[in-house]
Amino acid sequence: MSDEKLKDHEQWRSKLTSEQFNVCREQGTEPAFTGKYHDCKTRGIYKCVCCGEPLFESVTKFDSGTGWPSFWKAINDVAVESEIDTKFGMRREEVHCEKCGSHLGHAFNDGPQPTGVRYCINSASLELEIED
Repeated sequence: MSDEKLKDHEQWRSKLTSEQFNVCREQGTEPAFTGKYHDCKTRGIYKCVCCGEPLFESVTKFDSGTGWPSFWKAINDVAVESEIDTKFGMRREEVHCEKCGSHLGHAFNDGPQPTGVRYCINSASLELEIED
């Protein structure tokens, strides 16, 4: 298990903003159309705000119209893990960072080809490393 996954809530609280902590460590969701990356067109790599692990490339980002950054593919096959989320009477696939366990958002099977997946991700869980 990664050292990042072993951090306690107080360690995360001291590292993150209150919004980042709510989203990443308490499985919160930022309001639609409010996150800094929902309409971002800048090229780069989206990394986990908690541990810095690369998660998504900007070339896989698309406008889903949902108000959250959406990607059709993770950066590799092991960067993002998922589990079933049954909160709020729904059955969804929650996605989180494999390295630190940070909650990122959810994955849906209504995305564009070639994957058909829409990773609907909270801006608060991401940090964009801009390409030169």
